[in-house]
Amino acid sequence: MGIAPRPYALLAELTYCCPLHCPYCSNPVGLAGGRELDTDQWERVIREAAALGVLQIGFSGGEPLQRKDLGRLVQVARDTGMYTNLITSGLGLTDTYAAQLAGRGLDNIQLSFQAAEGELADRIAGVRNAHKQKLRAVELIRQSGIALSLNVVLHRSNIDRLDRIIDFAENLGATRLELANTQYYGWAFRNRSALIPTRGQVEAAILVAQAARRRLNEVMEVLYILPDYFTGRPKPCMNGWGRRHLTVSPRGFVLPCPTAWEIPGLAFDSIHEKSLTWIWEASESFNRFRGTEWMPEPCLSCPQREVDFGGCRCQAALLTGNPVNTDPVCEFSPHHQFVREAVERSSDFGHWFPRQNPEDT
Repeated sequence: MGIAPRPYALLAELTYCCPLHCPYCSNPVGLAGGRELDTDQWERVIREAAALGVLQIGFSGGEPLQRKDLGRLVQVARDTGMYTNLITSGLGLTDTYAAQLAGRGLDNIQLSFQAAEGELADRIAGVRNAHKQKLRAVELIRQSGIALSLNVVLHRSNIDRLDRIIDFAENLGATRLELANTQYYGWAFRNRSALIPTRGQVEAAILVAQAARRRLNEVMEVLYILPDYFTGRPKPCMNGWGRRHLTVSPRGFVLPCPTAWEIPGLAFDSIHEKSLTWIWEASESFNRFRGTEWMPEPCLSCPQREVDFGGCRCQAALLTGNPVNTDPVCEFSPHHQFVREAVERSSDFGHWFPRQNPEDT
């Protein structure tokens, strides 16, 4: 075992509770039970992460605004010198809460929207008037002085409206717009056939995003994340498994990526039993796919092996049953047909929004 690299980012999943029921959510189906970490435990996690070298923290969920101690945790993170980002639906944000977060030094709020149009957005989120509440949250964020960025998950039923989404974000005064094509884990994997866009939709969206990036270069950063199933080459999983990122779940389990729980047979250590430093440096879960020695062919001989690190381990596990396999989105994977077949089958479905069972969130 070599020297572990330095982590740069911590995703603090404060709770799995969420008022929305989006069909592409990555909230765990079977891990939502149990007692959440309390304030003191999260403070310990944040301070240990800072000691490891982490420079930025994302407060996420579920919906992190459902935690009453969020302001305190933001303050702790700022005291350690971390850049702080709140990843939220905006539901539950009040003028008092926004002022508190600003006063505690929150750097940025990344607010999720499902579409530019309220009716469509509410249908995707599975909650009436959710879009209206999000617009109110934008007003509160702007009044507080906290930087605002938007995130929109793209899929078959909103990707054709990408130009409207971009105009919508610009009009709201966002400094950054992240257009993230659906990643097929969690609920998204279970609803995959209804979410995968057509190749024509993807190709048209790329042109729209490129034009917007040029037009808004000095106004708003436009980040368009290509959909894995259409690229032919995998992305590096979290910039490489166990290289830059770590996630702490509401119950205290530490994961190399937010969806690593999808991998059967891989055990994760808890902050209740081990220090964050030990988990990062010595745990089996973080070392299992760290580096390149674990790779099978064709990855091991590929000149891109230290660029994409074999792709996503969760995707390999979901599609092939074995997380060691080359990510099937890669055109050189012996299992690439699983991706091709999923894309082909998706053309048989119309626009449909299967909802989560609220009891599972």
